[in-house]
Amino acid sequence: MIEKAVGIIGGIGPMSTVYFMEMIINMTDAAKDQEHINMVVLNHATIPDRTSYILGESSENPLAVMVEDAKKLQQAGADFIVIPCNTAHYFFEEIKKSISIPMINIVEETVQYACRVIPDLKKLGVLATTGTVQSNTYRLACEKQGIECVVPDAAGQEMVMKIIYEQVKAGKEVDIALFYHLVETLKEQGCQAVVLGCTELSVVKRDFHIKRTDIIDSLEVLAMKTIVTCGKKLKNEEGHSAPYEEKAKGFVLPL
Repeated sequence: MIEKAVGIIGGIGPMSTVYFMEMIINMTDAAKDQEHINMVVLNHATIPDRTSYILGESSENPLAVMVEDAKKLQQAGADFIVIPCNTAHYFFEEIKKSISIPMINIVEETVQYACRVIPDLKKLGVLATTGTVQSNTYRLACEKQGIECVVPDAAGQEMVMKIIYEQVKAGKEVDIALFYHLVETLKEQGCQAVVLGCTELSVVKRDFHIKRTDIIDSLEVLAMKTIVTCGKKLKNEEGHSAPYEEKAKGFVLPL
């Protein structure tokens, strides 16, 4: 039997791609090498910046590069493709049209997951790049589920971008007090949960061992969906198999 392989358009950013792969390995219920999933990865760090293009600050369109990467992954034998970058999902439909294998949408999966695990979800907060916010990917996904999407105000969004670009992407120390301030501001506006809608923020969650059930990590959701799409089982917090649909409060990675 030939095992399924996931194709990963990576490098956006490089650290979150490596963390995504590590997350998949840690979350898979496997007792030996051969029970893990197969991954075909293009850690393509030189893909033009997505947010800069979306906001009109750069004329370098990353779409053609990502389309070419998707085709290469398909040719290399990937059965489906994921992109561990929320902002890049502005280009999702165009990339999807360019290939004949399925793609998993991190934004759609995260919102659907939030609806499953948060009782009576009405209002969902989202921390993401300005590119993701302006492209309305999360707002549209929330509207499909009949819930309200809330993002920071202009000043708050500047703080989000500072954490993502000036701290995580720059390899510098993260202002964790600022991170928690942004989360609590959204909670004070009635959000029942806050999505980390940028994979650099997933790195913050890991580095500071954040285990709050009202903080939903989009990268964790994508990792879980990737594992089950490959026909594998997830480990629960005690290290045993746990179906994706039954992971009521999300996966807690080992420290």
